[in-house]
Amino acid sequence: MDPITLFKSIYSTLLLIFSIVIIFGLIALRQTNLSDSVHPAFAYFLFIVSISWLTMVEGGQASLVGLLPVNKELYKDSHAKAYKSTAITNEGDNLDRYLLGRQFMVVLVVFCVNMSAGPIGGATLWGFPTWLTDIFFNGGLAMTLVTCMIGQLNSQVNASHCMLDYIDNYFALFTLWVAMAIEFSGLLHASYVIQLTVGALAGQPIESKEGPRSAGATAFFWFRCLLSLTVLSFCIAVTMVALFDGKTTMWESVPPGAAVVVFFVLMCIVGMLEGMQIAFFAVAKLQESERGSNIFAKKTCDLLYSGDGHNLPGFMIGRQLCVVSCMLFVARVTSVDMKGEANLFGVPDGVQGLFNTGLLGAVMLTILGSISWQLVASAFPIAFLSNPLTYVLLRLCLLLEATGICQGAWVLAAIHKKIANFQRDEVYIGTAEERAKQEMGDDGGLPHVGTGHLVKLPGFSENAPKSLKDLMKKDTNVKNYLNDVAEKMDSA
Repeated sequence: MDPITLFKSIYSTLLLIFSIVIIFGLIALRQTNLSDSVHPAFAYFLFIVSISWLTMVEGGQASLVGLLPVNKELYKDSHAKAYKSTAITNEGDNLDRYLLGRQFMVVLVVFCVNMSAGPIGGATLWGFPTWLTDIFFNGGLAMTLVTCMIGQLNSQVNASHCMLDYIDNYFALFTLWVAMAIEFSGLLHASYVIQLTVGALAGQPIESKEGPRSAGATAFFWFRCLLSLTVLSFCIAVTMVALFDGKTTMWESVPPGAAVVVFFVLMCIVGMLEGMQIAFFAVAKLQESERGSNIFAKKTCDLLYSGDGHNLPGFMIGRQLCVVSCMLFVARVTSVDMKGEANLFGVPDGVQGLFNTGLLGAVMLTILGSISWQLVASAFPIAFLSNPLTYVLLRLCLLLEATGICQGAWVLAAIHKKIANFQRDEVYIGTAEERAKQEMGDDGGLPHVGTGHLVKLPGFSENAPKSLKDLMKKDTNVKNYLNDVAEKMDSA
């Protein structure tokens, strides 16, 4: 480890420890959103459970997406519980369904983290100076560092190389079931309406791995879409009324009009960052001449793909910091707090309690601030790159990553890997080349890519007609020939 990386690891880890200590201190002194009104023990419980679950939500995604092309029979006996998970997600369109439900889980868990450990307005602790509380409390740095490093980056680091070990437990299987249940409920089916609209605008109908729906299944699908649109409209109405009336957990010093502006600005930034990662991967394998002539598209690509290729993963780390920071602020802006006054719309106390949880804001942010932007970026990646704000946000994300403020996530991941005794996947199933020699090669059909899908992987075959994709999966000679053609095109 070079001296600079060592320094970043030490100071980032110390910042993480400090952030954990002050968050626990605030909860103990009843100066967080939840401990202010209930016993601190419940706030501790919710915070620990939320952060722990977030690690599996993030790590589970990396594992399930990464294991998609791998023949699951290779690990059926050695990782029986991981096999149970992939047997679900590798079937039909289930991976898309899981990713949709999982997206809501991320937002909901972050909202729970904010509810349990987010400092109340004017929070003070142990005589800390004002400048320190402004940075770590009001600025949200402590919450951002803990959520990013413990809940997200740590798990992503381990799950990216130890996919099988990471999800070989019933916690991962339970998390998958919850995500699938959320999707089945129809709560987020408004996203499918957006998906179909985006596909129509792009002139590319949404492809499915499943056969045509029956009349009953079609009616049930559109019923859930209508229900979801109704719920989304209601969430927007409640949030807007609460914001304009100043009835949220936003700091009292912020005027209602400013809170509304902050909400829309942050939601757009989250959306841009969600869409940017999709667009960046979508154009990663395109030739320079195919990336458009717009000056900002060229500047973005030159910055992103030049040099040793470090800027793309660097962006992903900086992006994680920005997204979590914005989500924590949006959670504060949209969580309803009637401050002792009459309930919104005169609803019963039980319904008002539901409003106060921030669940409505989580639904709205998931659909309008996350999934919608990803779907648009998957259909129009070049247009996304041509937006000047894309270049500005890329610069900001790279600057945040360069500070090394999240380097402690790698330290945490190393400790977690040692304790859990994680092994790299190659130990169990070999490399892709070794699997191919055993006639247990990976599936190169890439069934979950393209317009309207949340996972957008670069590759030659994604733009091929469906009939050609099916032929590639049936005949390995066709697949290998097209891969050779793609490699020659890349090297030309």
